[in-house]
Amino acid sequence: MAGRRSDTRERIQQVALDLFVHQGYEKTSLREIAERLEVTKAALYYHFRTKEDIVASLLDDLAVSVDEVLEWARAQEDPAGTRQELIRRLAALIGGRYGAVMRLWQENQPALKDFHDRNPLVARMKELMTIITAGERDPAALLRGRLALAALVMGNAPQMWEDTPVEEPGKVALEVALDLVSPRGRPAGDAT
Repeated sequence: MAGRRSDTRERIQQVALDLFVHQGYEKTSLREIAERLEVTKAALYYHFRTKEDIVASLLDDLAVSVDEVLEWARAQEDPAGTRQELIRRLAALIGGRYGAVMRLWQENQPALKDFHDRNPLVARMKELMTIITAGERDPAALLRGRLALAALVMGNAPQMWEDTPVEEPGKVALEVALDLVSPRGRPAGDAT
């Protein structure tokens, strides 16, 4: 029975996320989510009382996945030597379901401003940037490291490619991010 409840929760999250991303957080109602799921609002309320609860659950789930990547990164003896693998692991997260969560966050910032202080991702993203730029003192290298994370997020966003269709945007984003964290003087293609 616990499995069914978890499946229902995930189904609600996915439907809500699709609606939030395609029509905006503010323009999506719980009634619409329930209708799309073909359940009553009461059934939806059993799992989530508000849209905010749904967003919080999506951010919490993403935070758990980011924690797994962070745990791996913290365990590495040479953080500078693991930048590329860290970028690959983050690309896999962002290229999957969590890319939509990040798009939701980016595209609905005014509506989600109250989440900023309690967003479980803010501190984690700062730690990821610290790990990616570990040991760097050169301002340009620090900026490249931070831009690598931004490249992963932005490169997976569909609106990034509206004017220039790209078959595999995640692959392009990963290539750029890896180039950004490659040691200076190394040809860009060597990063992969």
